[in-house]
Amino acid sequence: MRTDMFQQALEDLNGSTADIEASALISTDGLMIASALPHGMDEDRIGAMSAALLSLGERTARELARGTLARVLIQGESGYVIMSSAGPEAVLTVLAKSNAKLGLIFLDIKRAAETLTKLI
Repeated sequence: MRTDMFQQALEDLNGSTADIEASALISTDGLMIASALPHGMDEDRIGAMSAALLSLGERTARELARGTLARVLIQGESGYVIMSSAGPEAVLTVLAKSNAKLGLIFLDIKRAAETLTKLI
């Protein structure tokens, strides 16, 4: 039943703006908890990369005295990958379009992460 709630939260996030193309909730050890990703994406690899990048981001923020990590942002030619903690045991990974309004997306991600944290 919780899986359905995770799935619904991701679908709500994806539907909150046309700028968000996909999202996934991943455990900090890299296992996919729930996803709303396009077909053909390798969920195992996305899970492993997301968990590793969030962990590295947290360590980097701490080592460079930047405080608690808010998010990891990757910008490519075709858009963004945004990773954020969803509680101490999960990562929320979001794919956004290249012309996305990041401020609004960050707000949507923060709300979704808070909802998912309560469910975990």
